[in-house]
Amino acid sequence: MRKTITFILALTAFTAVLARPKVTITISSNRLQTITGFGAASCYGAMEPYANDTQPVKLLYGDESAIGLNIMRMEISPNFEGDVKVAEWNNWDTPYDWNGSLPSAKIVKERGGIVFGTPWSPPGAYKTNGTAQGGNSDDQGNQRGRLRDDCYDKFFPWLNTFLEWMHNHGVDVDAVSVQNEPDWWVSYSGCLYTPEEQLKLVKNYAHMLDRETYKGVRLISAEPLGFDPNYSNMLLNDPTARNQVDIIAGHIYGHPPLANLKNAAQLAKQYGKEVWMTEHSVSDNIQDRLPNWDEQLEFAREVNECIQAGCTGYIYWYMRAHWAFVSTGETKYGDQNKTKNKLLPRAYVMSHFAKHLTHSTLLESTCSFDLITNAAIETSAFIKGDSLIVTAINNTTSDRDFIIKLPCNVKSGEMLLSWGNNADELCQKYPIEEIVEPTNKPTVELPAKSLATYIFCINNDGTAISELTPTYHKGATTWYDLQGRQLAKPHGLCIERTADGTARKVLVE
Repeated sequence: MRKTITFILALTAFTAVLARPKVTITISSNRLQTITGFGAASCYGAMEPYANDTQPVKLLYGDESAIGLNIMRMEISPNFEGDVKVAEWNNWDTPYDWNGSLPSAKIVKERGGIVFGTPWSPPGAYKTNGTAQGGNSDDQGNQRGRLRDDCYDKFFPWLNTFLEWMHNHGVDVDAVSVQNEPDWWVSYSGCLYTPEEQLKLVKNYAHMLDRETYKGVRLISAEPLGFDPNYSNMLLNDPTARNQVDIIAGHIYGHPPLANLKNAAQLAKQYGKEVWMTEHSVSDNIQDRLPNWDEQLEFAREVNECIQAGCTGYIYWYMRAHWAFVSTGETKYGDQNKTKNKLLPRAYVMSHFAKHLTHSTLLESTCSFDLITNAAIETSAFIKGDSLIVTAINNTTSDRDFIIKLPCNVKSGEMLLSWGNNADELCQKYPIEEIVEPTNKPTVELPAKSLATYIFCINNDGTAISELTPTYHKGATTWYDLQGRQLAKPHGLCIERTADGTARKVLVE
């Protein structure tokens, strides 16, 4: 173990002789976006045996889990349920239908989570190449699979059949996307759209999505490979299309979060739209080992930078893979992976965000290490109920004095610390004992090569709930207990706050 418990508990026992280098975060009361949550995909592949394996979601989702994920992505595979058969399955096809994600989706919903579906391709009969395959294969030549002009009016009714089937089987889907990676020509299931083609589809036909029957279902934009802002900006700049889309989404392959994603988020914020990063995997190119600790910190930095870029939701790729959250049981990746369906170190890294930042609101802050020019240390700050939360990633080899300048007084706190891949180095919890009276400038330790989450209790002295609650997205309703702490879902006597800021006491049985 790199540090002794005695040293860790000391936290801020500094002396002039042993002075450490300093890092400072200055936090304002200016509220930015509210975080909807964090998640992963339940898709064929590493989840196999697919339909019967619900252990990953049981380990990862809900308040009762150690990790706290609350968003699940599933594929809307290109087939129909019932008498209508659209295309024959070929060797390249995804060999499952909507049943595949159903058991996992049920558990996620039972635990208060969000389930959304993404089409990799609409049915082959709707496409120019007559198959769900993307077209980038020997038997297709240069036949790129696109949605046929005469089938644009069939697309949203097809999504309605998915919503109906899932509803009839016990899951009310929360959102559906237009397309997975519309800008990536693939040999597996895929469909190409230009930004102009997506605009045509959403502007002229998205009104056919049956929001009346499936109340609350939201529409997610197509999810381009590198979060190309041309896709989302074209939708948002058109008033008709803008009124149809609820969430702007994309992936960050080849484009770091503070580039295209940040660009797309600027216009989305202007129009009150959520921004979700819906697929990426850090270090998935590792073939023979688990990620090392530097690679885990790289993952933590990516999540933090997505939030700083404007994300309200972050969804990782596979739940189960040796480079993901749950072990595959393949011993070639190391001892920690030898038992199937065990939490891996990356899951505990994710818990810093998912367990504590879901439903929090990002606060504007500045760090003495600049995120653009010197990201060796990254920080963020959030408010959640009566807690003020600070996350910090120290990728240097030096322990630091971490000076936290707050917009309010805090009366107590605790630190969650991860500093390595071993079990005794993951998510250890320590009290911040140096806060003996209310302060707005605590100084704590930020250990070298660590991910730390500091949770402070606001000294509000009876502050009204309106002063503690986060910024609201259009259409959002949130609930609080009578002490002003935000609830994941309402129960008992609580305070209901609607999108227009109206608050009332309600009794939920």
